[in-house]
Amino acid sequence: MKNTFDQLRERQPQFFSGAAVAIPAKAMQAMAGLIAAIESVIALPAYRAHALAQAPEIARLPGKARGAFMGYDFHLTEAGPKLIEINTNAGGGLLNAYLLAEHGQADEGARGRDEFVAMFREEWHLERGDAPLRRIAIVDENPAGQFLAPEFALFKELFEEHGIAAVVCDPAELAFDGETLHHNGQAVDLIYNRLTDFALDATENAVIRSAFEQGKVVLTPNPQAHALYADKRNLMQLSDETALSALGVDAATRQTLLAGIPQTVAVTPDQGERFWAERKRWFFKPPAGFGSRAAYRGDKLTRRVFEDVLHGGYIAQEIAPPSEHAVGDATMKADIRCYVYNGHIQLVAARLYQGQTTNFRTPGGGFAPVFTA
Repeated sequence: MKNTFDQLRERQPQFFSGAAVAIPAKAMQAMAGLIAAIESVIALPAYRAHALAQAPEIARLPGKARGAFMGYDFHLTEAGPKLIEINTNAGGGLLNAYLLAEHGQADEGARGRDEFVAMFREEWHLERGDAPLRRIAIVDENPAGQFLAPEFALFKELFEEHGIAAVVCDPAELAFDGETLHHNGQAVDLIYNRLTDFALDATENAVIRSAFEQGKVVLTPNPQAHALYADKRNLMQLSDETALSALGVDAATRQTLLAGIPQTVAVTPDQGERFWAERKRWFFKPPAGFGSRAAYRGDKLTRRVFEDVLHGGYIAQEIAPPSEHAVGDATMKADIRCYVYNGHIQLVAARLYQGQTTNFRTPGGGFAPVFTA
């Protein structure tokens, strides 16, 4: 009898490429070094104060959870790996752990899955000590309609295999009585947060927000994790030598950051003519964007859209082209994602595609395992 992943593989092959991506050991080491450098800066009180000062108030609530499934996304350029962005609820980690078995790495995939479960237990332990973790809710808006809905089902199955009750649900299915968060009358201890409403501002997320603000549910990743890691305005500090020096970052760490993070700057209306003239150099992103939504390559911009960018609080990041890989008779671009928890790389995977952004629509494209050449 086929397991859930094998059934998914047959039903939705667009998720997965049949290829694997080999990258030099030097590139893998460089990504690990850059991640360690970024984590060291994020730990600095001065950095945290700056990042949280520009964040929503909910991000300043005290908490100990670190944030599950941090995704560090890279392009591999001739000058080495370049960090494109950091995401707090990076999807695909579990799919890629299962995918390893198809490439002769079943033990490595099993290790990854065990690490993922241990990560959620650690998030719980940080907030609740030795209390038992009984039930996890995997929460997203209309989860059945989400592109990565099959991964939610796999998470539910994984948690239950490890003795943790689990449910996949929409925020509207949750109720809070002032003391306990419930789903269908059953207490929810921890929410695995797949929402893209990072500050829980939407009315439909008010129940989660209330329970979280009162410390009655463990939420991971939470608004503070997004503010510290994934707000793209942070890349401006992390790619600015003057700002890094002001934070007290040592010279060696500054060198690592400046080599690995493309220059990122604020887009302001008074600099409009300059940005328009140099637009082919830049990729324009909204500060809280995700999944390439409302993000634009400068050479593809129309004047009308550019006016929206100028007045939309955007950041501009110097373009770092992705690496290209032969897949059969096709040539595909690759985004490399490191799934990270507490500074430790749990798994590395690629997303293969053609066109401007990863879209899981390229025949032969999709998730692919990454191996060191």
